[in-house]
Amino acid sequence: MAAESAYKAPVEDYEFLFGEAFGIDLVARATDGEMSASDGVDIVEAAGDFASSVLAPLQTVGDREGAQLVDGSVRLPAGFAEAYQSFVESGWVTAEAPVSAGGDGLPGAIRAGLGEIWNGSNAAFALCWLLTAGQIHALDAVASDELRKVYLEKLVSGEWTGTMNLTEPDAGTDLGAIRTIATPREDGSWSLRGQKIFITWGDHDVAENIVHLVLARTPDAPAGAKGLSLFVVPKFLVGVDGSLGERNGVTTVAVEHKLGIHGSPTCVLSYEDATGYLAGELHGGLAGMFVMMNSARAGMGFQATGISDSALQQATAYAADRVQGGVIGRDSGATIAEHPDVRRLLLSMSSEVFAMRALGVYAADLLDRAESDESLAALAEFFVPILKGWTTEDAVQVTSDAIQVHGGMGFIEETGVAQHYRDARIMTIYEGTTAIQSNDLVGRKVLRNGGATVELLLADIEKTIDALRAQSDAVAVRTADRLERAIAATRRATTDLLGFASSPRDAYAVSVPYLMLLGTLAGGWMHALAVRAVLAHDALSARDRERLTIADFYGAHHLPRVAALADTVAGGEIA
Repeated sequence: MAAESAYKAPVEDYEFLFGEAFGIDLVARATDGEMSASDGVDIVEAAGDFASSVLAPLQTVGDREGAQLVDGSVRLPAGFAEAYQSFVESGWVTAEAPVSAGGDGLPGAIRAGLGEIWNGSNAAFALCWLLTAGQIHALDAVASDELRKVYLEKLVSGEWTGTMNLTEPDAGTDLGAIRTIATPREDGSWSLRGQKIFITWGDHDVAENIVHLVLARTPDAPAGAKGLSLFVVPKFLVGVDGSLGERNGVTTVAVEHKLGIHGSPTCVLSYEDATGYLAGELHGGLAGMFVMMNSARAGMGFQATGISDSALQQATAYAADRVQGGVIGRDSGATIAEHPDVRRLLLSMSSEVFAMRALGVYAADLLDRAESDESLAALAEFFVPILKGWTTEDAVQVTSDAIQVHGGMGFIEETGVAQHYRDARIMTIYEGTTAIQSNDLVGRKVLRNGGATVELLLADIEKTIDALRAQSDAVAVRTADRLERAIAATRRATTDLLGFASSPRDAYAVSVPYLMLLGTLAGGWMHALAVRAVLAHDALSARDRERLTIADFYGAHHLPRVAALADTVAGGEIA
């Protein structure tokens, strides 16, 4: 049977991450003492209660019913509309929106926790808020006062939802190939014509209006991406008094049939003389859209963590209950959780999920601090492609391992575990494939500054190694040794990458392995920080010892991949 409502938010981990793991109260620092880690834990716990009671029971419903196109409008699975209204009424949309946009502006560390929880309990549902949140950030950055008043306020309140419209049949990664045309009208509005595909939550019946943020080309605009502008196009036109009018010229042509996230409507939209309004500067569309894309890319890291943890929870529960075959070194009747290889799989999943979770908190907090500390801006931007690329790639493996723990039952849809694998598979693709992330990382954030930002990261990790060296604990010593070897391999790989400056195909051919190298290293650092924090306790609890165990496992089973990936990077493009 599927454990449809068995999701449990990892509150204890977030308590540790907010208050201990990084050697400081992250929440207090982010709010100048107005909130504390304890307040953050209360918020995460409340979110967990909401998610387990309202969102998780709809996870399987959404997968089995899917979003349906009926008479030109999208109808979502049973219970989704009611869940969305509860989500809005409980204040979760407004809570996460920035203060500058009219929201409560929760710190990034807390938003990372909430992002994981929404996705862990129901990823298809969570995508609605993820896209709306991204549009809020984009409009907050570029919208005129009029657009803010008419549209941003409704998005922040949760009354309306938002989408991102980039992709077209002949314009995927190559945004410069976008053909949607926006023609100016005398009243200051624009007429949009064209077709967009793969539009997440592009149509639905859970909110009264949908705000599409559309990249389009204006007449006589420069060729390529430099000729794109950004437009706000509502599903229903809005009157001067804020009331909704007639349906705009946006038609839902189809709902895509997908491998996973069936409860999330992925739409083909046709724009036929649709009314839109310019957001930001003419021909400056990419600047505004990249604000939304960066928000979504960070959100993918939280989504990867949430889906992975949900798969881990289900695999752990199954293994603890399933009895099959004699277990080496254990008494008769031991469950499969005691089989050596099942234990390996569960420890592997646990260590990966913690590394993802901790990196999400670290990166989100870093992005917050970078807003007021320019010295951190390069490091914050450096981690966006790593958070998006590494976590989503690893989530595919973690969810696959969850199926493996279930054995043959994992391949049967009724158990529910296969859904996590299917849902996770898109994450390495949308919001920019892993190669798009790694090209950004290598081209803009490593080669451009000669590896200076990488050295900033390695210097921070070396400080953690020094702290571990001061401990006599065996796990601390092993973790320090392993991290030192990983740092040496990272420096070697970075030197090799920089050496490809005269042959860029070599550098970009190994950009994905290099991204995975840095992600794996960062995961090891997160575990090292946990070891340091745990060993500061006067006495170790059972949970402390568990943290040491998974850190030790990560160091032995995952961190050695850094050296192997460094060898791959050294090879460049294979002719």
